Amino acid sequence: MEENIKVLLAEDDENLGALLREYLIAKGFKTDLYINGELALSGFKKNKYDLCILDVMMPKMDGFTLAREIKKINNSVPYIFLTAKSLKEDVIEGFSLGADDYITKPFSMEELMFRIKAIIRRVSTNHASETNETYTIGEYIFDSQKQILEHANKQVKLTTKESDLLKLLCNNKNNVLERNFALKTIWQEDSYFNARSMDVYITKLRKYLKDDSAIQILNIHGKGYKLIV
Repeated sequence: MEENIKVLLAEDDENLGALLREYLIAKGFKTDLYINGELALSGFKKNKYDLCILDVMMPKMDGFTLAREIKKINNSVPYIFLTAKSLKEDVIEGFSLGADDYITKPFSMEELMFRIKAIIRRVSTNHASETNETYTIGEYIFDSQKQILEHANKQVKLTTKESDLLKLLCNNKNNVLERNFALKTIWQEDSYFNARSMDVYITKLRKYLKDDSAIQILNIHGKGYKLIV
C-alpha cells in the first residue's frame, strides 16, 4: 500500500528534513521535501499528494498558513503538523485547521510511522465505506442512515451522536479509533467537556451491545477506543 502513497514533507531544518525523507522513502513512500512554506505550496499545486507532513515554524510561510492554502485546493488531503511547540493553544489551532495529527519534536521515527499508518488506514477505510449504510456487528444489525440498532427483532433508535460514533467504530472495527479524530469528526472540537461527553456515549453503546458477549468496546489508554467483534 505504501508504494502508492505520495507524501509532501515541508520542513525547514534541512538535516531533519533529509533524514525524514530518507526514512519515508525507505518505508516505501514517495516523498518530496520542501524547505519552506512557499515552495511546499508551489509543489502541492503541481503534484498530487496523499498525505502532507508540515512543520509549523517555517520561513516565508508557516505551517498553519500553508495548511489553510492547501485546504483551499484540496480539502480532503490528510496532514500532520510537526512542531517544537507544545503550547495548548498551538495544538488547538492545529486541530481546528483540520489536522489529522500533531507531533511535538523531538519524536521517534517509529512514532511518526505509527501515526502515518493510522491515518492511511482510516482514510482507506472511510473511502471504502462511504456508501455503506448498514453494518453487521456480531449478532446486531446497525442501519446508520436510519440510526437503528437491531438485535433479535428488537430495535433501538440511536441519537445522531450515538449513531455517528458507532459508525466510526464500525469503520475502524478491530483497529484503534483515535480519540482526537473522533472528537474532531463528531464534536468539531477536542475539549475536556466534549471528551467527557464522548465517554458517556461510549458507555451507552456498550449497554446497547451487551447482549452479544463477543462484542467489546475497549479503552486504549492514551489513544482511543477499539470495537472488537
